[in-house]
Amino acid sequence: MGQPSIFWWQKYGTLAQMAQASVALLGFAAILFQINEIGSNNRAVSARQAFLGYTDLAFKNPKFSLPDYDAIKAGPRDDQVQYENFVSYFLYACEEATAAFADRNEWLASCDYDLKPHLPFLCEKSRAEPAYLETYNADTQQWVKASMKTASADCKLGKT
Repeated sequence: MGQPSIFWWQKYGTLAQMAQASVALLGFAAILFQINEIGSNNRAVSARQAFLGYTDLAFKNPKFSLPDYDAIKAGPRDDQVQYENFVSYFLYACEEATAAFADRNEWLASCDYDLKPHLPFLCEKSRAEPAYLETYNADTQQWVKASMKTASADCKLGKT
């Protein structure tokens, strides 16, 4: 007598066991998808809040949102510090928005529009303290440096 033939499902389990494993695998994939979506949604909410905070700050400080940089430099030290913090908050808000909404060009266009008045400050700050821009991610650094190069011939950053 020979050994009875074993069908493939007998070797790997019953159909019910295979179906159960498949459902468990699908459930695990769905959980991973949900976690990813929650992370994306949280990032988007955080970016919107940061940009809304910047917009509120700009509304409350019009002298910083459309600055006369020479007047700010000539003014009290507190104004200079406030302006530097205003620009830092703006760059942070743009960094968050462009990272969260990388596929939506209107966020970058809005940031581009708001960046132009701050280029004199950023050029001067980058010359005086090259490490300043390094506090932002690589994409933000590239964006600011590219804007400085295209907007003004006198903004020389040296080797980039």
